[in-house]
Amino acid sequence: MNGAAPAIIGRRPILVTGGAGFIGSNLADRLARDGHDVLVYDALARPGVDRNLAWLTERHPRRISAVVADVRSGAELAAAARDASAVFHMAAQVAVTTSLVDPVSDFDINVKATLSLLEALRARPDPAPLIFASTNKVYGDLADIGLALTDDAYLPVDPAVRMQGIGESRPLDFHTPYGCSKGAADQYVLDYARSFDVPTSVIRMSCIYGQRQMGTEDQGWVAHFAIRAIEGQPISIYGDGAQVRDILDVSDAVEAYVAALRDIRAISGRAFNLGGGPQNAISLRHLLRHLSDLTGRKVEAHYSDWRPGDQRYFVADARSIRAALGLKAPLPWRQGVANLVAWLRAERGDPAETQAKRVVRVGALS
Repeated sequence: MNGAAPAIIGRRPILVTGGAGFIGSNLADRLARDGHDVLVYDALARPGVDRNLAWLTERHPRRISAVVADVRSGAELAAAARDASAVFHMAAQVAVTTSLVDPVSDFDINVKATLSLLEALRARPDPAPLIFASTNKVYGDLADIGLALTDDAYLPVDPAVRMQGIGESRPLDFHTPYGCSKGAADQYVLDYARSFDVPTSVIRMSCIYGQRQMGTEDQGWVAHFAIRAIEGQPISIYGDGAQVRDILDVSDAVEAYVAALRDIRAISGRAFNLGGGPQNAISLRHLLRHLSDLTGRKVEAHYSDWRPGDQRYFVADARSIRAALGLKAPLPWRQGVANLVAWLRAERGDPAETQAKRVVRVGALS
């Protein structure tokens, strides 16, 4: 690994910005398994992602190369994009809470870097396609949707919304600096297809979870809850825990991104919602109960006030992307979460054994 894009002779790599992150590393692994050379561009700023990059390079030493750099480094980003056959733009500042503390950095990472990448592609005589990882937060807090509390979950009163979820025709409504920055980047990506004929598409994701997710309180809540449950630690919940999301296993998300690149000419200039759909719609309370079943002990939760821009309900109407790309039905959420818990246990080791070692060390020091 080094700070400059490697020379690729006779083969043009696929660039994955944020390629050491959760979704990015799973996507890079899939692309390499499919026989593509992949250039991972990542600052390695998020704790744990260096392990993802090590995992990738160990699995695919001849397919994976890396640039360790920030997307705000315009020259390095442009160099990485110059010879790419395609770009998956996954790199981002991903936490609403962080955007409220430092909205300028949030803008620089999510908007300016995206625009720099688009400009680098536009400058080429043959602009490579770009597929952008957007978010359901571009739709705002959805406060106008009537909800009823049913079985520990907020569900829409409108039967059509309850049955199908939120579609792409929903008006954009940016809340919080994070929503503004991701929403602005989302619109720039779409407009570069209209204005400059750069083949682009936008995927507005609901909650993606699965292996290689380093969940924290601010981002990656399914993995964060699972980690806390495995460790026997309490979980902080903002709101009442009845908020609903449609969770999607990362393997299904990766399938959508790969299919989007395959059919990029047909879908260029279009945005799609992607999530688990109504069949994988759960509340935070539902997940806590399932984690209790998986770990064999009750998961303790502490409740605090709602955070700015929180949605009480978001379920993606993913019919458009499934039809356009021929995607299969997603993995059922109970099976996917069980798979995640099994992976986390294997990755982190036996928590009981870890605790025993910690006690021994403390006793020795005292």
